[in-house]
Amino acid sequence: MSDAEWAAVLPLLPVPGWMRGRGGQPEAYCHRAMLDAIRYLVDNGIKWRAMPTDFPPWDRVYAFFRRWRDHDLVREFHDRLRGQVRIRLGRGAEPTAGVIDSQSVKADAVVGADSRGFDGGKLVNGRKRHVVVDTLGLLLGVMVTRADVGDRAAAHVLLGQVAAAHHLLALVWADGGYTGPLIEHCLAAFALVLAIVKRSDDVKGFVVLPKRWIIERFFAHLMRTRRLVRDVERRTASAEAMIYWS
Repeated sequence: MSDAEWAAVLPLLPVPGWMRGRGGQPEAYCHRAMLDAIRYLVDNGIKWRAMPTDFPPWDRVYAFFRRWRDHDLVREFHDRLRGQVRIRLGRGAEPTAGVIDSQSVKADAVVGADSRGFDGGKLVNGRKRHVVVDTLGLLLGVMVTRADVGDRAAAHVLLGQVAAAHHLLALVWADGGYTGPLIEHCLAAFALVLAIVKRSDDVKGFVVLPKRWIIERFFAHLMRTRRLVRDVERRTASAEAMIYWS
C-alpha cells in the first residue's frame, strides 16, 4: 500500500486485544506488512510457503489470515471500507437495494469430497459462490457451498444473513433461478422484496440486463484475482475470506 492508502486504512482496522486492556502481547509484525502480504498472495495466486522474503514469514502471515478468518475480522474490516466508499460517492453507509447471483468454479484436488459437487447446468465439478452485492457492485455477503447446491436453497440462508446485517436493505434483484416460494419467504421472513429480472425470449445474442450486469461485473473482477480463478481452499470459510480480501 502507498502511504496515502495506509493512512485511509489504519483508522478502520480492528483494534488488537492488548490495546483494549484485554491482555496478550503486541504482535511481532506491523499490520501494514501483513495486509500487503495477504493481498500479494490473493492477487498473484501463490502458495503460502512461496511467500517472498520481503514479507514476514509465511507461517506468521497465515496465522494472521486464520485469526481474521475465524473471528470474522476480515468481514468487519471490509464492511468498514465499503461504508467509507459509499459515503464518498454520496450514498448512505448502509445499502437499501442489492443483487444476488451465484458463480460455479472448478475445485482443486485439495478440496475434499464433502465440500465439492457437480453443477449439472454449468458442467462444473467444484464449488459455488453465492453472493449479494449493493447497487455499486460492492460485496454485502458471500456463502461458498458445493456446486450442486441450488441457488434457492442457498439464498434462504444467505439472504437471511444479509438482511440481519443490513437492516435498511429492502429490495434485491435476482435472475429466474430464484423464482418460486423463495419470493414469499423473503417477504414474510425478512421484509425483503425479491424482484426477478428475466431475459426476454424475443432477444437473441448478448444483451445487458438491468441490474443483473452489476453482479456479473463483480464476478468478472473476482476472476482478475488469480487465487480465485480456481477454488484451492480446503475449507469453505477460507474460500469466503479470500473473496473478502479480493
